[in-house]
Formats: sequence, C-alpha cells, structure tokens
Amino acid sequence: MTRRFVIVTVCLTATIAFLIGLVVAGSMTPQFAISAPSAPQIPVRARVTPGVPVAVPSFADVAERLNPAVVNIDATTRGSARSRRFGGLPVPDGPELFDRPGDRDPQGPRRGAGTGFIIDPSGLILTNHHVVDGADRIMVRLTDGRNLHATRVGSDADTDIALIKVESTKPLPFAALGDSDTLRVGEWVVAIGNPLAYEHTVTVGVVSFIGRKLFDSSLDRYIQTDAAINFGNSGGPLINARGEVIGINAAISSRASNIGFAVPIDQARAILPQLRDKGRVSRGYIGVSLRDVDPDLQRSLGLNGADGALVQDVTPGSPGARAGIRTYDLIVAVDGKAVSGNDQLIQLIAARQPGTVASLRAAAVKPARSGAGAVGARARSRIRRTLQAARGDAGRRHLARRADESGV
Repeated sequence: MTRRFVIVTVCLTATIAFLIGLVVAGSMTPQFAISAPSAPQIPVRARVTPGVPVAVPSFADVAERLNPAVVNIDATTRGSARSRRFGGLPVPDGPELFDRPGDRDPQGPRRGAGTGFIIDPSGLILTNHHVVDGADRIMVRLTDGRNLHATRVGSDADTDIALIKVESTKPLPFAALGDSDTLRVGEWVVAIGNPLAYEHTVTVGVVSFIGRKLFDSSLDRYIQTDAAINFGNSGGPLINARGEVIGINAAISSRASNIGFAVPIDQARAILPQLRDKGRVSRGYIGVSLRDVDPDLQRSLGLNGADGALVQDVTPGSPGARAGIRTYDLIVAVDGKAVSGNDQLIQLIAARQPGTVASLRAAAVKPARSGAGAVGARARSRIRRTLQAARGDAGRRHLARRADESGV
C-alpha cells in the first residue's frame, strides 16, 4: 500500500508540475534574437598598415651619386669693385643673395667663394651669375682635388644664372637635370654645397613653396625650401629624391635660417642654348604692364572670367602699342595658345626672340579682337640695373617697389 501510494504521489506531482509549466510558458512572450543594425558603409582612403615603415628616399645614395659633380668655385677680382647684382646689399626683412657683404675696401682686391655643378662631361658648369659676376679669375676645385681654371661661357643677371667651363683631359662626372615643372610642395630635396668653406656639405629638407617672387615680379619663379643652406651654397644644386637637379640655390631669407630659394632648373634649361651660343640672353618684349584680375575688377569690367592677362598700361611706341593693344585689354591667347594669367604671358613672350611675330588675342569690355606684331627686345631688368648701381638706402627703396611692377 505504501509503495503504491508513493508511486501515485510522484506521478501526480510530475503531472501537476508539467501543467503549471505549460501555463507559465504560454503566458510569456517569446524573445527573438535581433541583430544590431549595421553601421553605414563609409568609403575610406587606403592607408599604411600600422607598424609598416613608410619608404624614405636614401639620401646617402643621392649624395654619393651627385657629390662628384659638385664643385667649389673661387672667384677673384683685381683692384676695381665688382658689379654685384644688388651692390652687395643685404635687404632688411627680405631675401638676400649668398654673396656676403662686408666692410672691405670697394677698390681693393676681392675674393668670393661659391658652388657649381657639372652638367656635361666636357666640363660645362652651372652656377649663379652673382658668384662669377665681374671676376677676373675663376678657379674650380673638383672632388678629386684638382684645381682647374674656368672660363665664363655666358651669364644672365635677370635670372641669376651663369655658365662656365673647365678643360679636362678626361670626361668629368656630371649631374642629371630633372623637371622642376612637375615639382610638388612637400617633396624631399637635398642641397649640396660649400657653406662657409665647409666643402660638400649635404643637407635635407622639403619643397616649401613653388613660384616665389623675390626680386623681379616678371621673371622670378623661385623654389622655396627649408633645407639648410648658407653663404657659400650659392650656385649649388637642389636635388630631388631621384637624384636629379631641380634647382640652383641662390638666395636666403635675412630673418630665418631655414628659408632658402633656388632658381628652377627648367628656367636655366630654357636659356642654356643662348648662354652657350651667344654668352647672353635675349628676351621678347611687347611693352605692356600687367595686373592680376581680382573679383572686384572682374565685375567692374564685365569680364566673363579671370583667365588671361589684364593690361594695365601700354608703353607708347612699343610693339604692343603698334599691334593695337589698349589699356584694360585682357590677353587670352598667344599664337592660339590660351593664356591663363600674367606669368604665363610673360613666359611665352620672354621666350621669343626679338623680331619674331606674335599673334595676340585680346578680350575686354569691348568685343574680342586679334592683332599681330613683331616682338621687341626686352631690356635688362630696370630694377636690377638700378640696384647694381645703387648704394645705401636708395637701393633699398628701389627694391621695395619691385612688387608693384609686372610687365612684358
């Protein structure tokens, strides 16, 4: 009896528990697993994998390849003062050339040092005009210790470029010229030179700015760099990470130690044939002064766009005046090639030989028209000619006005 009672009790208990479970389960809302909403897809730029180093150019390889082509230049004059590019004057709060001013007797012998680089196995060397300007004797020291006498082949004061030559019994190592027009701000550059007589000093930096105007707002297109350069670097190469020369170091800021300027190598390449064949550079000239087109001027003149070079003034009797160019004309094309701004027009006209005919298309408030005329010869920069003859404050006043003048 007792055993049967126990079995029945267990069965009833299990049945009641099962029924209670069903009731409880039926009164509850089932919970479903819900996935979290996916984040919106945002395109991202490819980036360097953390921990993987970014490739940096081997400046040691660049220096090893280019150093043999870099030379030290020693320029000496006799008893007369050298005709310096700016009278040897430092410019307050502005750029100055590497030619160090001093208290030496202007009528006494003078000796200056600079840098250059070989561009041809026959011994052609590029340097700055102000390094060899007025020198009676130019000596070049090579990396192998040889001292060779150099002769001046050609020089251009307006761009501060000079070409000299040494004679050697065997081919000389030379530097490859790059393309400065493709240079970008932020690119690595290397400067090699002889600062303060420390020969073959190598410094590294980046391109800080391209197209800086310093002395002549018409022709200047300096490359600005923070690579350390000092007196004695003048005429030395500014080199890209591929080991190509993209500039000629020429000037430094008088207020900072990390602001230097180099002449673009493409500017030097463009005049090399004239320097080699004629010893000087002739540039085209049409006799107009230009100004930039700002939004206010664009609205007041009713111009459709800001492209082109706006004529501010025309010199009477100049080639431009004879071709019919007038004040407020907007020159938009030269020989069918579109002109985007003042700099491009200056480059196109300056690159022409005097006497050649150029076809200009101008548009302004009146309907567009075309004209053609013979290109004249551009005189040596008036600003630079004045400064070379100037002394003291008068030279500084002339330099201060340089930014207001732009013409072709």
